[in-house]
Amino acid sequence: MRIAAGFLAVATLTAATACSTSNQPAHAKVPVMAAASTRPSETLEPLLQQALPNVKGKTFTSAVVDFPPNASALPHRHGQAFVYAYVLEGTVRSNLDDKPVTIYHQGENWVEQPGAHHALTENASRTKPAKLLVVFVSNTGDKLKVDDPKS
Repeated sequence: MRIAAGFLAVATLTAATACSTSNQPAHAKVPVMAAASTRPSETLEPLLQQALPNVKGKTFTSAVVDFPPNASALPHRHGQAFVYAYVLEGTVRSNLDDKPVTIYHQGENWVEQPGAHHALTENASRTKPAKLLVVFVSNTGDKLKVDDPKS
């Protein structure tokens, strides 16, 4: 079931990207800075951002998140967005809410419910990069990532 959901999401993203008429910059990498950290941080490269035509007030956004070796993201939330993540390359360690830490390998995926706390997101390797395809369905205009205030 998880694999089928992954293929469905990738197929949907591929079709949406191919049909997009969005004026958003497609390949601007956005570094996500890790305050007071000596570990590298992730970068987010937006692919597509488009209002959903049949769901008023909602926006579909896709992005590639690159994690250099040993990179870690600050603890964060994605507001009220529904999030789908698919591991394109490498291995990612993740911890959501009060669930156990999970390791995801290339080809695996997960979802994050609106309001979920992403306490840990990191590249599990100190020598190889990792890369995620991330899809957000969010309230139009909302920030896609909000770091914890204490981070």
